[in-house]
Amino acid sequence: MTKTTVENQPLRRLRIAVGGTLFVMALAGAGPLAWAEQLDAKAILKSMTDYVSSQKTIEVDFDSSIEVITPQLEKIQFTNSGEALLSRPDKLRAHRVGGYADVELVFDGQTVSVLGKHINAYAQFEGPGSVDELIDALRAGHGIALPGADLLQSHAYQTLIDGVLESKHIGRGVVGGVACEHLAFRNLDTDWQLWVEVGERPIPRKLVITSKTLNSAPQYTLEIKGWKTDVEPAADAFAFSPPAGAQRLEPHDLIELDELPPGAPVGESQ
Repeated sequence: MTKTTVENQPLRRLRIAVGGTLFVMALAGAGPLAWAEQLDAKAILKSMTDYVSSQKTIEVDFDSSIEVITPQLEKIQFTNSGEALLSRPDKLRAHRVGGYADVELVFDGQTVSVLGKHINAYAQFEGPGSVDELIDALRAGHGIALPGADLLQSHAYQTLIDGVLESKHIGRGVVGGVACEHLAFRNLDTDWQLWVEVGERPIPRKLVITSKTLNSAPQYTLEIKGWKTDVEPAADAFAFSPPAGAQRLEPHDLIELDELPPGAPVGESQ
């Protein structure tokens, strides 16, 4: 439910201390196989997408961040938090709040409602037949993306693997105290990393997308803090009623419901 400055595919800044940098440099001389474990990254990705797509109802809490590059080549990061409730095949409620926007999206199977709580304004338009189609339609037709929403689609594997030129299983990592498989993928315009929970519940825990076409390679990061599948949505969970006095906008005005401050730079192509 955000317009990003990077590609919509499946981003977090990697900080390496001097000692760690020297360690990585030493391994680099031994070739990539010295640090990338020989497990099948695509197979792990497939197991994750199969598991997620098999869940009828999913409730998640997340933190996200997006980077912009100023004309002075300073990298600035903007942070948000939110939650989403998905009921397959055709219902979704998502909410994101940050320093510059407080936005809620509701899809009841027929109508898509987007509310900018911070400006007390909303827009509505007829929705497609399913949440899968909605995610695609928002990205293609309304200038709005739901970063990380590709992970929830029923055809997520095909969407994520499309255009992948290289994949690696880096090894194990820990996200929020949870052991994860660390995967890395390369596309023509983006690099993206994914951390998948180890065990019987291979859910996505963290996504990092790096743009390679913008100066200084800004990133988008999504971290899943909470994940529930044993959820029974309330009868009115996907009902939308605009607040008193809310102004109705046209769908093309949804660009104003961004997670960045007005006039924020978006970087320059390299």
